[in-house]
Amino acid sequence: MDSIIETQRQTHEEIERYETALYSLLSRNQPTHEIRIQTEHKAAQVLDRILSRVTALHNSYLDEDARKAEIGALSAPAAAQNDLSEFYARLVKVQDHYNKYPDAVAGGFDMELASILEEGNQDGLDDDYEEEDPISLLFSGEEAYGKYLDLYTNHTAYNNLKNISKRLPYLQYLDILLAAQNGLLHSELAKEARATKDYEVYIQHLHDYLLSFVKRTQPLVDIQTKHQEAEVEFYQKWDNGEFVDWDENKTAKPSVNADGTGEGMWCSACQKSYSKKTVYDAHLTSKKHMKAIAKQAVSETPPQNPNGTQNITAQPASNVQLVKSRLRSSALLTYLSTSLLVVLAPTISETKSNVERRFSLTAREREQELLEQSKPPPAPTNTSGDAAAEEEEEERIYNPLKLPLGWDGKPIPYWLYKLHGLGVEYRCEICSDHVYMGRKNFDRHFQESRHAFGMRALGLPNTKHFHEITRIEDALSLAEKLKQEGRHEIFEQETMEELEDDEGNVYNRKTYEDLKKQGLI
Repeated sequence: MDSIIETQRQTHEEIERYETALYSLLSRNQPTHEIRIQTEHKAAQVLDRILSRVTALHNSYLDEDARKAEIGALSAPAAAQNDLSEFYARLVKVQDHYNKYPDAVAGGFDMELASILEEGNQDGLDDDYEEEDPISLLFSGEEAYGKYLDLYTNHTAYNNLKNISKRLPYLQYLDILLAAQNGLLHSELAKEARATKDYEVYIQHLHDYLLSFVKRTQPLVDIQTKHQEAEVEFYQKWDNGEFVDWDENKTAKPSVNADGTGEGMWCSACQKSYSKKTVYDAHLTSKKHMKAIAKQAVSETPPQNPNGTQNITAQPASNVQLVKSRLRSSALLTYLSTSLLVVLAPTISETKSNVERRFSLTAREREQELLEQSKPPPAPTNTSGDAAAEEEEEERIYNPLKLPLGWDGKPIPYWLYKLHGLGVEYRCEICSDHVYMGRKNFDRHFQESRHAFGMRALGLPNTKHFHEITRIEDALSLAEKLKQEGRHEIFEQETMEELEDDEGNVYNRKTYEDLKKQGLI
């Protein structure tokens, strides 16, 4: 038996190394959805092992008698300070163990950590080898590794419920699930539909699937604690009577009496109830009713109405409790499913978008998509240390002079930077003091929209006469000088803008407004 002190020391070491491994897992780059799911599942496994070690360590610290006995055995009394019999006895046990098991692996824990931190085919010995992914076995093909929900079975069960108003297509069913963010799930269903056994089975399967999907796609989320909190919250609201739509007194079906009075009409021959008298009268002349009357005349005792007053008084109290228990169970599952749907709202939206996209594809495009999905992702190539260092250098671009980037994403050469004069700043007051780097960019900006907008704001045309003019004062003085010289390049804004009437005639703004005021246009 190992020393309890050594066991505690080893447990502390394992916890620390597990925490280091957890940090290494979560700090990795996760470029794809699949890699993120795999990393989170591995991190969840590490957390479970840390929790088991912490629990065992806590229990060992509570056993104070064993610790005192171990410390007493290791510490010799004052009279026998040189007595090493206990030490040699334990040394013999260690030697006997390794003599009995000479091939025992000493670093078993190191191999366990290595298996957790490994990243697939790192050796690169066999490129054709396809490593089995256990996480992919948790999802169906429709779920696409946890990207989408597979609710086709639940959709079919929903459409097969009794007392529903209409059967919905799959996209509208997803809209109903998305509407759970604003209220309780399936509030659109009638009370009679939610009180049936079929609804209880349906909502149970929906709840189980949503809970399983959250556990598979979000392994690091403590969904059980949130689930328990939602359950406690439901019981509080149920006891306070906040679920008015789930009141068993309001969801009970109306009874019909054997004499035809009450809220319905009962036909003892057909063993069927009718809510309207017109329907009851119409069926009296049917062949089915005639045959049922003839069959009833031959029998000795006519059948009784199961919904009549005789059976209501004879119903045991256990049936009433069973109905109440079913309603409460259905309401609980509906409330819990609503809380899960709120968490999965983004996934449901992506599922709806994916379904709409697939509806627009042809059969050939769908087959091609399935073939691409069936192909395994390319394995990471095994690069040497020098290649990896080169990639790191390429990722970290060294640009102390703040040079512009070229077509390849790298800074342009410094001589090219000086040749084009990209270090010279040209400021244009007309463009709201915008700065242009380099003469080429400065010359080009006179024909761009920014400068043209500034000229229109000043009421000036953007012609070649105002080229190289960047100050507002200079532009206005030049415009005044051109007017004094009799140049006709500058016109009023109202005479330069052209407008078109309904008949296609083109006028300048001043003529157009004058004709419009006169009512001629």
